[in-house]
Amino acid sequence: MDNGIIHLLPHFQAFCNSASTALLLCGGYFIAKKKDKETHKKCMAGAFLASTLFLVSYLTYHSVAGGLKFGGQGTVRGIYFFILGTHTILAAVALPMILVTFYRALKENFEKHKKIAPWTLGVWLYVSVTGVVIYVMLYHLYPGTR
Repeated sequence: MDNGIIHLLPHFQAFCNSASTALLLCGGYFIAKKKDKETHKKCMAGAFLASTLFLVSYLTYHSVAGGLKFGGQGTVRGIYFFILGTHTILAAVALPMILVTFYRALKENFEKHKKIAPWTLGVWLYVSVTGVVIYVMLYHLYPGTR
């Protein structure tokens, strides 16, 4: 893959996380509260697609380009690694939660779906938002080095 294209992927990933966040807030929270099932379903499918594109792009980028070392020093370094650590742990937890929540909705087992959905929404939102925060810190505020 061309190096110019591969280095655009982190920006694309931030876009995917931002889109996922917007769709989760609209569809997962506000529209779900209004009980508009069709719009809720479309928003959640969109959030799932955005997160899937993020994951494919993320794995592609890191398998080809490797990683960056965070450029910040002092207190901000501790804050960055706290955010990165909690983001990474919750990202690993989020995927099975998302799949179970979607499976229950697809099977129309809405009673069980509603039990896990608020937890899934919270974890998924945290991962999406902190993904953008990590991107801004690593690529714009405290540029990383190889």
